[in-house]
Amino acid sequence: MTKPVLYFSDKCPDTPPFVAKLAELNIEYEAANISDYMPNLKRFLAIRDNAPAFAERKAKGYIGIPALVLESGEIIFEPNELERIFS
Repeated sequence: MTKPVLYFSDKCPDTPPFVAKLAELNIEYEAANISDYMPNLKRFLAIRDNAPAFAERKAKGYIGIPALVLESGEIIFEPNELERIFS
């Protein structure tokens, strides 16, 4: 099973609580900081530009991070969604 990929920015205030919830639930993931590594940003934008899950966030002017992309393609945006999926 492939680890989920967490797209995030270390400059985003929503990232620390999301990462804390991942740790609390013992969820292993690949960390992809879009702020400090251009290939991570490109990977994220390829998903964001094509995944319907981002439509509402883009319409509101949000970047759409943190976003945990599961192997199934499902995208988790909120810490409480992590509990629903992984508890």
